[in-house]
Amino acid sequence: MKKDIQTFHQFLNSIGEISTQDFDLICQYMEIKEMGVGTILLQEGKIAKDLFFVLDGILKIVSTNEKGNEVIHFFIKENKFCTILYSFTDEVISREEIIAATSARVLVFSRKNLNELFEKLPHFKNLIENITQKTLMEKIKARNHLMGEEATIRYHKFISNHPDLMLKVPLSDVASYLGITQQSLSRIRKNINF
Repeated sequence: MKKDIQTFHQFLNSIGEISTQDFDLICQYMEIKEMGVGTILLQEGKIAKDLFFVLDGILKIVSTNEKGNEVIHFFIKENKFCTILYSFTDEVISREEIIAATSARVLVFSRKNLNELFEKLPHFKNLIENITQKTLMEKIKARNHLMGEEATIRYHKFISNHPDLMLKVPLSDVASYLGITQQSLSRIRKNINF
């Protein structure tokens, strides 16, 4: 647990200086949660009330399409914040879910705790807003990078940009993220001898 806290402090310091005194205060407003594969952190149709920081494991942002199939929009890896930003910020119902794609350990900031903390540390609010905006842009860029490409090219780009995910998440999740069936993914992998 102490290592997790140090990792989080180092992450924050890599973006903006957080004094030990300020970080001790931040720690009073967060909790660490461990969860198994498939644990739902935010259910579709609910309002996002928590901001998560992934210490270990992978989360996925998911919605359900018209056919009732799960569609994975993003994977969130270690040392990244995760929430459904529009739902968290505007307190509106989320159209997506956040689910643990692997077993995971996360830091949790409730909206209430975060708002209290922001009153005490306004510079921390600016830091979190900058991080969440940057993360949002990275997610959009990653999705756009795959858009309009043929399935085999999407798969090649995915494995070259995220080789670690291939080892950690089920192939069904990779197929959903790439927008193809699991059978198509198996054919692609077979044809390139993976």
